[in-house]
Amino acid sequence: MTSFGIVSTYPPTRCGIATFAESLATALVGVERSGASIVRVLDAPEPRPERSATPRIRIVGDLVAGDVASVGRAARALAACDVAIVQHEYGIYGGTDGDEVLRLLEALRVPSVVVLHTVLRSPTASQRAVLERVCALADAVVVMTAAARDVLASGYAVQQEKVTVIPHGIAPWTSASAPRPRDGTRVLTWGLIGPGKGLEWGIRAIADVRRSIPDAEYRILGQTHPKVLAHEGERYRERLVALVDELGLHEAVSLEAEYATGPRLAAAVAAADAVLLPYESRVQVTSGVLVEALAAGAPVVATAFPHALELLGGGAGIVVPHDDPAAIARALTTVLGDRALAERMGAAASRRAGSMSWSNVAARYRRLADRVLDARAA
Repeated sequence: MTSFGIVSTYPPTRCGIATFAESLATALVGVERSGASIVRVLDAPEPRPERSATPRIRIVGDLVAGDVASVGRAARALAACDVAIVQHEYGIYGGTDGDEVLRLLEALRVPSVVVLHTVLRSPTASQRAVLERVCALADAVVVMTAAARDVLASGYAVQQEKVTVIPHGIAPWTSASAPRPRDGTRVLTWGLIGPGKGLEWGIRAIADVRRSIPDAEYRILGQTHPKVLAHEGERYRERLVALVDELGLHEAVSLEAEYATGPRLAAAVAAADAVLLPYESRVQVTSGVLVEALAAGAPVVATAFPHALELLGGGAGIVVPHDDPAAIARALTTVLGDRALAERMGAAASRRAGSMSWSNVAARYRRLADRVLDARAA
């Protein structure tokens, strides 16, 4: 039985990477019947919870931004594991472009698998140098889409034999217990919000949709991202509120500052006729919200970011150009006005989700860990 260490943000931190790490850890202990040890990535020291909600998962250390001593403590805690799985995202580690993660990777004495959550097409020189060094120090590198693998191959000096594509896992969807309300036609976006989420394009699109579907409503469910909140407060949300005022959409658009999960999120998705992901990023290779929408069997309209292009083929959704509210409105009007089409899209999404269950994904991480351990032993 292989024991895993996981370096990541982790609940109660609220972000997609924390949720990913918790889901991966839970699935790994289910597959391995062994344990997972978590080293939390933090901006500042926090009290540790007394116990984990999942048996055999323990928080064993913290990697704190700017705290050099925490690097050694984290490395020593991970030394008790067989393999360390390190989540990489520039913004979660301290230093310039998160370069403090390099100290940990250099200090590790166990094999490491680095999971890349962002692979930029046009990085700065510093971002490129950090990612190339991260990959050089890792025994294996995981990306979640073929698009990310291709960008890494064409734009970075990385040993391609180290790179493996393992998709983002999808959890079994929790069905909503409440009956679906039948008043109005609802479009839903959820997740942490901030500049780049493209919500202004979604709001403008709803104004167009309501010309042909007068009862169309747009529900935006999500808190402001903690790092956005720390740097600029609620200015982005305030701009969205001002846009709603400008367009006279008070009754049609709701902005709810809630981080919904579990049954609460399931109820929101069950009450929606379509999910909208109007993201501005043209390079986003991973979206946890997208895979949750697929798990729920929801018809999706998304801008053409790489993860959407990869997952929404085969009829699971409609992909539209970026920054184009008219195109978003046309796609939403099509989905909302054709119940048979929406049902076919939902069925295609559910089929796609079945192959990406967390148990299947964890099994692939286990096989990759076996290869890494065999190579290190050799």
